[in-house]
Amino acid sequence: MSKSGNKKKIFLAVLAGLVIGFSLMIGFNYMWVNSSKNESCMACHFHPESDASWKQSVHYNNDSGVMTECAACHLPPKGSFEYVKAKISTGSKDLWSYMTKNTEDIDWESKGELEYAQKIVYNSSCKACHVNIFPSGISDEGVTAHLYYDDNEEKLNLQCISCHLDVGHYNPNYKHSALTEAPVTEDNGIVYEAATPVTEFANFVETIPGTGASIKMVAIPGGSFKMGSSEKEPFHKADEAPQRNVTVSPFFMGEMEVTWDQYWTFYKETMSEGRTSPEAIYANNQREDCDAVSGPTPPFGFPDQGWGMGERPAITMTHYAAETFCQWLTLKTGKKYRLPTEAEWEYAARGGTETPYYFEGNPKKFSDEGFWSGLFGADTTVINSYVIYAHNSKNRTQEPSKVKANPFGLKNMLGNVMEYCSDYYAEDAYSKMQDGAVNPTGPASGEEYVVRGGYYVDDAANLRSAARRKTEHDAWLKTDPQNPKSIWWYSDIKGIGFRVVCEVPEGVAAN
Repeated sequence: MSKSGNKKKIFLAVLAGLVIGFSLMIGFNYMWVNSSKNESCMACHFHPESDASWKQSVHYNNDSGVMTECAACHLPPKGSFEYVKAKISTGSKDLWSYMTKNTEDIDWESKGELEYAQKIVYNSSCKACHVNIFPSGISDEGVTAHLYYDDNEEKLNLQCISCHLDVGHYNPNYKHSALTEAPVTEDNGIVYEAATPVTEFANFVETIPGTGASIKMVAIPGGSFKMGSSEKEPFHKADEAPQRNVTVSPFFMGEMEVTWDQYWTFYKETMSEGRTSPEAIYANNQREDCDAVSGPTPPFGFPDQGWGMGERPAITMTHYAAETFCQWLTLKTGKKYRLPTEAEWEYAARGGTETPYYFEGNPKKFSDEGFWSGLFGADTTVINSYVIYAHNSKNRTQEPSKVKANPFGLKNMLGNVMEYCSDYYAEDAYSKMQDGAVNPTGPASGEEYVVRGGYYVDDAANLRSAARRKTEHDAWLKTDPQNPKSIWWYSDIKGIGFRVVCEVPEGVAAN
């Protein structure tokens, strides 16, 4: 073949390669660009309410008429390496889910919670659009909050979505303003005239005078038990040891955590105005002749997170707020109400059992941790009936009717929400406790308090009767911009609540 023929073939091959390469490049660019458009996002992320909630949000429905694309929030800013990396990673996951998952089996409600939103919304993208965080018309509260964000963004790893959860997908139950009045509670028009008289050691329903609220109280017989866990118990932790033989006296305990109906009744009777200083509140509530307590100032938004109120556990209040509720209840009823000691809490939770839970089962089988659970999944058949946790909570609290009671007749002692104890937390508290102690009360001082029981996002490993935790006061107030910060409401923890203990009145024989 002549040289001119070879050159022609080479030229045609190079030309064909360039055409194919150019066509592939155009095709790839088309896919790259169009795969970030709303139509493409909606093709994979279709569920009954996503399109409607997006079109109701301020990113679509606003005075300017400007529509924000899905990718503007769910990918980092264009032009960055992070954008390319996130697009490839997100796109791969989306395609895999589209091909392998049934949309009807996906828990869409949980996808709207902050814990999930923080994983799929990029703060850098929020800042790229909202360069001016002090726009015209912003409220004084908004200025204070944004100044706090500006000063503490890196130190506290603050995200815009933490305070603006409803801007991308509208949620009518999400409120981003101070609560002006307590929600209406269901009391069926009843107003109790007097507290319930207690003449015997038996279950009773406490009626709170002047209100329509009542609390079911369970008689917990006194007794002895082994507090803590042995090293042989799966998922045992050092602060649960050494085990101690402990005796507690009889007491009454709330059948369930304090509910929203009960807590809002307290709030309506005692609420303080937002300008009331913490010092003034402390001074009033610590008076020996105190005949009326100063209660919570208004929270921002709805503390129930839009999940529902009624008999769901009241959440996000501080330890001080829980103690003040008990003080109010004491004044209203003439009985001594308080938070349980850690020993009382564990004794009540166990209900006479010595196993990891108050129901049968091995923590290793219930937990998602471990090799076999990773392969075959955790066993949920038994634990689902007793506990609201990661596998059945839908990332939110649930009503107590969802679970069975423990042997003492108490509901949600494990799971749903963590519960305050009156004790200060110390990792070595048990080593300093005398074996055979009677009604121990823990350390005399400390910075954090004991919380027990685990909550709705926990794995089964953290829901054992012996499992301990502590409050994280500063972390739980991370996004609260107030100065001083609230003494009543936490801004960064949802799974915290409490139940009350009533001491046995004098003259009542307890078995």
